[in-house]
Amino acid sequence: MDSETELRALVDERVAAVRAKDPKPLAARQHPEVVTYNVLPPLHAHGNEAVEQATRKWFDSYASDIGYEVRDLRVTADGEVGFCSFLYHVAGTLKAGGEVDMWVRATLGCRRVDGRWLIVHDHESVPFDPATGQALISLQP
Repeated sequence: MDSETELRALVDERVAAVRAKDPKPLAARQHPEVVTYNVLPPLHAHGNEAVEQATRKWFDSYASDIGYEVRDLRVTADGEVGFCSFLYHVAGTLKAGGEVDMWVRATLGCRRVDGRWLIVHDHESVPFDPATGQALISLQP
């Protein structure tokens, strides 16, 4: 399998893990020293254990299944370094009440370690309205 195919498979594994609300497969594809900048608090997390705890908390906040789809996946790889950029849609019902239905921008920085692609940097964002400072979570691709 070539690098692009392997990285696309990594993203597919991520989608399946989120839909299953299972943080273990996500953790297995992260470098032990992964750095994340997710759309959920805290501002950043460092290390696989911290990321797994934050992910478990996120999954546990849903009363329903988590709808999760990836669109516009772009993959670039050269040697031992690869990048995946994409939009993802997340939707579901929260235990605290309310619905989530939003698109997020994401970029994964990956490195091949012992023949396996691992995420070393995970960055997510949503655009904001500069006039109000509010996140624009209702935008559609």
